[in-house]
Amino acid sequence: MKKEIFADLYTEEGGNLPKIPWNTYPRPQMKRDSFFCLNGEWEFCTSTNSAIPGFFKEKIIVPFPPQSLLSKIHRDIPEKEYLFYKKVFSLPENFNRGKVILHFGAVDQFASVWLNGKFIGEHEGGYEHFSFDITSVLKNENVLIVKAKDEMSSFVLPYGKQSAKRGGMWYTPVSGIWQTVWIESVPEKHITSVDIKTGKDFAEFSIKGISEGTIFVKTSKKVISENFSGGKARIEIKNPKVWSPKYPYLYECEIAAGEDKIETYFALRTLSIKEVGGIPRLCLNGKPYFFHGLLDQGYWSDGIFTPASPICYEKDILAAKSLGFNTLRKHIKIEPEQFYYDCDRLGMIVFQDMVNNGDYSFFRDTALPTAGFKRKNDRKLHRDIKTREAFLKAMEQTVEQLKNHPSVCYWTIFNEGWGQFESTEAYRKMKELDPDRFIGSYSGWFKGGESDVSSEHCYFKPFKTYKSEKPLVLTEFGGYAFAPENHRFNVGDEYGYKKFKSREELVSAVTGLYERDIIPAIKEGLCAAIYTQIFDVEDETNGIFSYDRKVLKIKPEEFLPISEKIYEEIKNAGQ
Repeated sequence: MKKEIFADLYTEEGGNLPKIPWNTYPRPQMKRDSFFCLNGEWEFCTSTNSAIPGFFKEKIIVPFPPQSLLSKIHRDIPEKEYLFYKKVFSLPENFNRGKVILHFGAVDQFASVWLNGKFIGEHEGGYEHFSFDITSVLKNENVLIVKAKDEMSSFVLPYGKQSAKRGGMWYTPVSGIWQTVWIESVPEKHITSVDIKTGKDFAEFSIKGISEGTIFVKTSKKVISENFSGGKARIEIKNPKVWSPKYPYLYECEIAAGEDKIETYFALRTLSIKEVGGIPRLCLNGKPYFFHGLLDQGYWSDGIFTPASPICYEKDILAAKSLGFNTLRKHIKIEPEQFYYDCDRLGMIVFQDMVNNGDYSFFRDTALPTAGFKRKNDRKLHRDIKTREAFLKAMEQTVEQLKNHPSVCYWTIFNEGWGQFESTEAYRKMKELDPDRFIGSYSGWFKGGESDVSSEHCYFKPFKTYKSEKPLVLTEFGGYAFAPENHRFNVGDEYGYKKFKSREELVSAVTGLYERDIIPAIKEGLCAAIYTQIFDVEDETNGIFSYDRKVLKIKPEEFLPISEKIYEEIKNAGQ
């Protein structure tokens, strides 16, 4: 199998990575002026022995996974091997203001951490951020060691589209550190978290760590200040500006509590389901809205899970907007917060999937439902207790991590029956975690239980609407493939649901699909359509862009008329 490898996409310096990659504050919704980035070159080695080695023979660039080109390791890591990272660092003078916290954006899947020879903690799970108080262990010169292990084949922890046997719809796996490692200093008493719940004209704050302080909210005309006690505050906004993809207005604010101070933001927007003309509709800010979207898997030809630079997210989002899309379905992956911040500020709705775990069967989970055999009861599916508990724990962590982002409007719990179990119970748990967003307990195949929507996937045949008591959403369709010459990951094979030999044929087919199936379905009740997909991913050549992001297969002037017709249809449907 011959591969074409692409390097250094969208980088800030014309193809050359900065000395410290991803040297950007990684937590935009809780920002302090204290930030010491540990990204860059680390010592690295792998071993089948779990003991910390005495010698690290390789160099790796963090935060890129070792399987990626950008890491400078660029090789497969067998599951039996442990990954060891070593970083020697000294903090700036007067950095410590009380406590010093070490943060990891994400490490896949198990992480154990030592600082200056002392074990400081461990974490399980490949997609969540975690941190440790390292104040008592710090020295003038510090030695940080991280041991990571990936046990994907057990299927217990969420692993998404990764596979040791990549190919087709399965992709190169990642291991170890794949998001920013950083340090901050905080006062002894400090804010540990902020939850912000909003409506069309108010913001309710729930602050942990310190119970009293002042919130300052910047509006277009003045700064509103509100004292809080008991960690609670509600701020009413006069003449509110609501958030939407067309007008993504964010209210910047500052929270001052004791010696601590953080910057954050929020947006005012509402999500609801209303019956309009006898048809249930998804509504944004009280009006029927059509979620016109693309499937976004979050893979990169040079960094796999991690793009070369944070600016890559902005470029991706603006590329989708240039075609008239307003939604990205983040498919079976959790991104660094930078992605969601960029969606917040640029105006891109996110349909966020949970990350699948459990075993996958092509026959059970794809072939049978594609042929029309769809299971209606999922109570007895995937009955392993550890796997179920791991999924629900990860679901709770995902909501906790992303719930303040206004761009996130929809949660997908299970995708196509893969790992699905007791979806009614999962839906009710999700509703407790977040009662204000749309929840799809399933996506595509198995209608196992309660859900806010009726979700369909449609490949290989025309899409037909039907009468539904719940809003009808088409969460996957299309998947038309065209492989641009010299811009393919795998020149020996390609994967897609219908293949075309030229760009012109692809454009005609995709625009025809929207004209024939999607636009007429809007007046009949369709509320969302997610086309597969925004970018090629490895063998998959069914993206609107090539995997290296250098070839746009469908140009804005060719597709914008379709987007305009979609928005006109939903406008008429809401009258």
